[in-house]
Amino acid sequence: MNIKNNLILALDVTDKDKAIEICKEVSPYINTIKIGYPLTLAEGLEIIKIIKDEFGANIICDYKVADIDATNSKICDLTFDAGADAIICHGFVGSDSVQACLDSANKHEKEIFLLTEMSHPGAKMFLQKDAEAIAKMGVDITNYVAPATRLDRLSEIRNIVGDDACIISPGVGKQGGDAKKTLEFASAIIVGRSIYESDNPALACEKIIKD
Repeated sequence: MNIKNNLILALDVTDKDKAIEICKEVSPYINTIKIGYPLTLAEGLEIIKIIKDEFGANIICDYKVADIDATNSKICDLTFDAGADAIICHGFVGSDSVQACLDSANKHEKEIFLLTEMSHPGAKMFLQKDAEAIAKMGVDITNYVAPATRLDRLSEIRNIVGDDACIISPGVGKQGGDAKKTLEFASAIIVGRSIYESDNPALACEKIIKD
């Protein structure tokens, strides 16, 4: 996946018109948009195709898929059929559940990103303890999600998955992650509120890229 300026917009708004307005403003800087549950639940799966067609963007659906293999297959099939280019899945559910996501992606000629560890403080309680094992899971994956808020952890995940893997990293901006330092280890950063809550989303993008 070609990610322009190594910058992904986390579009966690809940209104279609607002989402389109933001996408329009940031389109000179961003070609990859992460859509999560807030926008999907508010506007339905059709929002994926609306944004993809309007802006020609790569769409990563951040549904953090985490169920049994059969259910994961259904979730991924529906998401890819709706136009998504990639979906994020949890690894703690085990290799069979992750493999189901990957099988769906391969069938649709799309991609999955394996979430090793989340960026919020609560991730330290449980998920962080198994992040390295998740990264070493053994499923044939080349895309990962690891946190910008803990660079030591991001660095360790990079060491495990290797230089050729694509790591996208949330937590830059409102959660305190630094874009420049994160990109020493990550392939791209994910930024949400610092862009979509800004009075000038385009300027916010420009500042992130230049800094």
